[in-house]
Amino acid sequence: MMPVRALARVAVLLIAAGLAGGPVLLGCAPVAGPAGPAVLQYLGQRRVWPAATVAGTVVGGLSAISYDAGRDHYYVLSDDRSQRNPARFYTVGLALSDTGIDEVRFTGTQPLLDEHGRPFPPPDLDADPPVVPPDPEGLAFDPDRQRLYWSSEGERRPPALADPWVRIAGLDGAYRGTLRLPPVLTMSADRRGPRRNAALEGLTLSPGGRWLYAGMERPGYDDGDPPDRTRGALTRITRFDVDSGQPVAQFAYPLEAASPPAKTNGLTNLVALSDDTFLVLERAGSRRPVVRIFRAEIAEATDTLAVASLSDPAVVPMRKTLALDLSTVPGLTPLDNVEGITLGPPLPDGRRSVVLVSDDNFSPLQTTQFLLLAMGPVRP
Repeated sequence: MMPVRALARVAVLLIAAGLAGGPVLLGCAPVAGPAGPAVLQYLGQRRVWPAATVAGTVVGGLSAISYDAGRDHYYVLSDDRSQRNPARFYTVGLALSDTGIDEVRFTGTQPLLDEHGRPFPPPDLDADPPVVPPDPEGLAFDPDRQRLYWSSEGERRPPALADPWVRIAGLDGAYRGTLRLPPVLTMSADRRGPRRNAALEGLTLSPGGRWLYAGMERPGYDDGDPPDRTRGALTRITRFDVDSGQPVAQFAYPLEAASPPAKTNGLTNLVALSDDTFLVLERAGSRRPVVRIFRAEIAEATDTLAVASLSDPAVVPMRKTLALDLSTVPGLTPLDNVEGITLGPPLPDGRRSVVLVSDDNFSPLQTTQFLLLAMGPVRP
């Protein structure tokens, strides 16, 4: 990580009071947390100034967030494909209260490094061979092993092909290894394997640190068509054994149909409540998105690790129920392209915080925002 003095110089408060959102106590829906029945309640948001910078990097494209309780800060991943600055993550401090987010402070940034200890270069798909930097999308902090797991969606723009990956990084961004992916996630120039920009979108570590789960945004070619406005689809969530780095199981997750004006829908991230229960983010559209949180559980779902296609009628998908439709919560304005979710610390009233972050796609027409939910009985 950056030296303490350097961190102090870049600890820039990027939020103004005018960009804050207050608490809303409506729009709650049942969801089972790790200790049983609970509810999700929207408390408020804070937004980041457009084109804000930290240590010379542009803050944007925030696609994943993971909480470090020991340091009481968050690791936040940018999905910049090294086009503006090298692929990187940020450290962020949030001051949370029972009424919302009082402050957002970026305290540092760290490039993710390749196997040779170097930051990833900008893309050059016309080079021979093509230079294909990662497309970072998922991030999970491992408190026991003091490391990060991060995913790339890869690339499918023949002749430039790059497989998705799940890599291990130190807290200094250094390369620490790669998990082995199942064959169904191998990128191909043919109509098989993952679709472009629809592969490994979300990562979460189980509370005990035994399992890492990686969710695909939408189905691969072998698994059928993506969701449209008339029907949903099945996508895959892979379970990895953290100690061995091997995929050990896989499950079909049922995506909702797209909500107009969006043409499709996808899984953007997930967070584990237990070894087999999750909060899952689905998002349809990016500029006027429909963003929903579902409680999903593996239950009797089929292990699809060796299943060639999810169109097989014998496949039993995971079970899910709607926890909260953020698009319908009164007072939640604006609602942008929410892509990251993590469990945060207990709030002063005892409920568990759930923190979300949005990806502004580096667009002046969109917003980088942090949103706070409470998981637990509704407080007046």
